[in-house]
Amino acid sequence: MQGVIKSYDPSSGVGTIIADTDLREYELAEGALEHSPFRMLRQGQRVIFDLDGRGLAMKLRLGSEVDMGTPGFELAHPDDRQHPQDGPDQPVLGPKGH
Repeated sequence: MQGVIKSYDPSSGVGTIIADTDLREYELAEGALEHSPFRMLRQGQRVIFDLDGRGLAMKLRLGSEVDMGTPGFELAHPDDRQHPQDGPDQPVLGPKGH
């Protein structure tokens, strides 16, 4: 899933993400930032996340414009669902593939 950080308290680790798809709010699971590139979160920051069995946000990670589905950014290898933008022949894509 992808969404935006609504709130985050670095001292307690408590935070909320608003999902892009349905605007539903998800609380962060304990340790949601462990093994992620984040040490801190800011309001409005875009993230990709998974849900644990209790419906809490976990495994926060960065997404590229392609991962986020930003219009005008295309997959370099659309048939490769696992690594659609990987590979040595990957073109540098910007808006509208330029």
